[in-house]
Amino acid sequence: MAAARLNIDTATIFDNVDERRVEFAADIGEDRHAFAMPYDGLRALTGIDPITEPVATLTRVADQVAEAGAKALARDPDQAMVVISENDL
Repeated sequence: MAAARLNIDTATIFDNVDERRVEFAADIGEDRHAFAMPYDGLRALTGIDPITEPVATLTRVADQVAEAGAKALARDPDQAMVVISENDL
């Protein structure tokens, strides 16, 4: 994958409380993919528990999430939902 980061569509960010992750769509190159950032990953990035404001927390660290998302996508570009792990940070 040539691109080093995603272009996150901020209008698509939402909190999936049941899965304890924030989900969003992002473009990389000309392709659009679905992504998920677990609360644990947000906690690793910020040092705070994102449970009360997960969407705001993701928005604050969106640049780092964009870079990690590109790594996660490169691992397996055929995933329906690319889950960004702490290993991608």
